[in-house]
Amino acid sequence: MSGPCPLPTQPAQVPTMLITVYCVRRNLSEVTFSLQVSPDFELRNFKVLCEVESRVPAEEIQIIHMERLLIDDHCSLGSYGLKDGDVVVLLQRDNVGPRAPGRAPTQPRVDFSGIAVPGTSSSRPQHPGEQQQRAPSAQRMHDLVSGEKVAGPQGLGSPALIRSMLLSNPHHLSLLKERNPSLAEALLSGSLETFSQVLMEQQREGALRERERLRLYTADPLDREAQAKIEEEIRQQNIEENMNIAMEEAPESFGQVTMLYINCKVNGHPLKAFVDSGAQMTIMSQDCAERCNIMRLVDRRWAGVAKGVGTQIIIGRVHLAQIQIEGDFLQCSFSILKDQPMDMLLGLDILRRHQCSIDLKKNVLVIGTTGTQTYFLPEGELPLFTRMVNGQDESSDKEITDSVKDSGQKEH
Repeated sequence: MSGPCPLPTQPAQVPTMLITVYCVRRNLSEVTFSLQVSPDFELRNFKVLCEVESRVPAEEIQIIHMERLLIDDHCSLGSYGLKDGDVVVLLQRDNVGPRAPGRAPTQPRVDFSGIAVPGTSSSRPQHPGEQQQRAPSAQRMHDLVSGEKVAGPQGLGSPALIRSMLLSNPHHLSLLKERNPSLAEALLSGSLETFSQVLMEQQREGALRERERLRLYTADPLDREAQAKIEEEIRQQNIEENMNIAMEEAPESFGQVTMLYINCKVNGHPLKAFVDSGAQMTIMSQDCAERCNIMRLVDRRWAGVAKGVGTQIIIGRVHLAQIQIEGDFLQCSFSILKDQPMDMLLGLDILRRHQCSIDLKKNVLVIGTTGTQTYFLPEGELPLFTRMVNGQDESSDKEITDSVKDSGQKEH
């Protein structure tokens, strides 16, 4: 009689660890991924896995852990001190050929896409006119005008080339004024030297930020200060991603909204009145009241201060006057303000009194008491001060751009 059958032996479980890889490619694009590997996994095999995820050739991969470059491809990850939950930085080398003279074989070569750092030089030979002949890519021009990343001259081109491309592209110029005003001011100054100085200063600041970011990702994970800075950077990246999605899905939200103005007359004088349902009362500027010859009707006992976004002095009030909209004559009362850029503002008091409704689909103001409709003015017919941008209007902006272009042609 045979004895009981022996139970099958369970295979020993191989311990694994989760390694997070922060990858910075040669073109400064970034990707983060995680790999489940064994502590006995050799570095060369780990690079092969990274190649699959990052699309960076294994021979161009450099792995950095705790500010130390991992050199020996035949050593295991565990022998380098990696453990579960660690973060490593993957850098793509700029070349895989013979090393430049004087460079130690163990010294890492970090490529910042040509960012000029004082005291260093690139080991890649370049033709003397290469920087001036190469035009910036669309993505790098977008990063430049949006102020996200400012690469060095090798990545973008010469300051003169960048200047001419910005001046020839109205879209880039408007985006530059909105998101990088200091560089836009230097561009519109007409001086190539001033533009070059501001551009190079932003390039240096961008290089320092990039070096600081790489230092944080290779710092001790238990360093609270480093982790706080990483958290803030992740938060900013989320905000930037949210804005980019908004620019794709709702680009109109980044444009300027045309305010609602209508044509009207007061005492026979034509005016452009601003329709504002958020204003409590109807107001008129002192200059407009003098042009319409109704200052004689101002009751100064109603003087005071108007509070809203700011504060303005109320001279007094006109208790009753007629405002003509299309063929209708409507009774209206309004306050006279001393320093007011717009001629007249139709507030909620007159809109309620005459049961007005704002129809944005038809782009009209409907006067409920009479049934009359009047169209809102197009952007080209709005008062001049409504088209002011950063203290100067669009026409003056065009004149400055044209003059800068002319001066640039004379320089060449």
